[in-house]
Amino acid sequence: MRSTQNIIHVDGGISRCLNIALAETSIETLKAQNYHWNVTGPMFGPLHTLFQEIYEDHFRAQDDLAERLRALGEFIDGRYSEYLKVSAVKECIGEIPALKMVRTLADDQRLLSDNLNKLAQTADDLRDVVTHDLAIERAAVHNKFEWMLRAHLQD
Repeated sequence: MRSTQNIIHVDGGISRCLNIALAETSIETLKAQNYHWNVTGPMFGPLHTLFQEIYEDHFRAQDDLAERLRALGEFIDGRYSEYLKVSAVKECIGEIPALKMVRTLADDQRLLSDNLNKLAQTADDLRDVVTHDLAIERAAVHNKFEWMLRAHLQD
């Protein structure tokens, strides 16, 4: 069995991917909360509730991802300015209609899931079962949120 130190230092793959997952999850948390505060229109109630469910889940996930990085010996630079440098998830800009909020979050959830699946593969290749399991669990959550969001876009 490899030691933790050997796992994270094989080209930094796991720690780099975990840091990206943390950054993207953190930005998505704030985006979902922003949408929660600002959603309007006929779907206000259900979307307000769903956006809250998303940001509360993602807030807890940030801690899980950060604690895994710390367990691997990594320092967490928790500044959004640093997260934005590595994240494919972007901040929301200005006021947007409710359906665009839904579409944007759904697309982000797909991105988060895809990136966590890549992290799971990297962790599996390096025999880091703890990170692998965390990544698979989080990818499943993002898949579910994507499905729930896209259901609001159906006629």
